[in-house]
Amino acid sequence: MRQIVLDTETTGLETTQGHRIIEIGCVELFNRRLTGRHYHQYINPEREVDAGAFQVHGISNEMLADKPKFAQIADEFMAFVGDADLIIHNAAFDIGFINAEFARLIPRPPAIETNRTVIDSLLLARAKHPGQKNNLDALCKRYGVDNSQRDLHGALLDAEILADVYLLMTGGQTALSLGGNQSSNKDSSAAVSEIRRLPATRKPLPVLAASAEELVSHEAKLAAIDKSSGGNCIWLKEAILDAQVSV
Repeated sequence: MRQIVLDTETTGLETTQGHRIIEIGCVELFNRRLTGRHYHQYINPEREVDAGAFQVHGISNEMLADKPKFAQIADEFMAFVGDADLIIHNAAFDIGFINAEFARLIPRPPAIETNRTVIDSLLLARAKHPGQKNNLDALCKRYGVDNSQRDLHGALLDAEILADVYLLMTGGQTALSLGGNQSSNKDSSAAVSEIRRLPATRKPLPVLAASAEELVSHEAKLAAIDKSSGGNCIWLKEAILDAQVSV
């Protein structure tokens, strides 16, 4: 299963106001493993970058003046993406900008989401962590992903960080496999690591039960989450279901 984690930076927020893509960053996953392959390109948007957007990503008009236009990199971009599924944080934004760029091409390519699955990691995070902040910085803190280099937004860095966050959020491997010949890309799948069995004679792990105070604090936290999420705290729903089944 090949997936591409994708991010873009733009001149502004709205395609309806003529804003354009200025940077694309992509990271490849194969069978939920980072392969080390990536695609990165700055793009001349043929217009100026809004001051507000510059404050976010720090990419100036001068930096983009000698960069290729989107029409010049569209083929190599899509060649890298291929038929892979896409993983994007707030996918509607990036998909909208990519399709707006496609609309300027002759001939016009199919919409980027055609014949592929687009996974919106923001929607996944909101479902998994209702009532909490789910931007990339908040998710990095929640899952212990190092984002110390992220002073400004950057498409490739954000795609790399999102790959780690997505794999952790969905329970998967984040490390780059170093087994085999790294220079070859013929087989991107990673070797299965050796299974190490614990000795049968080892002492059982201690079970520490929650105290009465901890249980009260836990219930109060669930109630707060349920209130802030409009009654959608999944842990409370599961507890009610378990109680009904036991009856």
